[in-house]
Amino acid sequence: MTKHDPKLSQLFHALADPTRRSIMTRLAETPARVTDLAGPTGLRLPTVMRHLSVLEDAGLITTSKDGRIRTCTIVPEALDPMQTWLDEQRSIWESRLDRFDDYVMKIMKEREK
Repeated sequence: MTKHDPKLSQLFHALADPTRRSIMTRLAETPARVTDLAGPTGLRLPTVMRHLSVLEDAGLITTSKDGRIRTCTIVPEALDPMQTWLDEQRSIWESRLDRFDDYVMKIMKEREK
């Protein structure tokens, strides 16, 4: 069952931080060098590297090194388990809300009598 999948927890953990989400948003546009990702955050390079490590450990990004330049690339399919879990949750809650709506409508009709 996906809701108990440790990988799913790791993905949510990786995206729980706003800095990591902003990095992911930037990488969704195009691959970027670590220094380019660090600039807008205002964080020191070692701190950004730790954030990138969390994203890479979760499988959300890959990094490659060419000489002294490290480039990060997003892995969009890594988000699939999250999307599957969210779709399942949406389905469950929509079903519950539909049943609740039916119940409320039934009570309203009984009160009209």
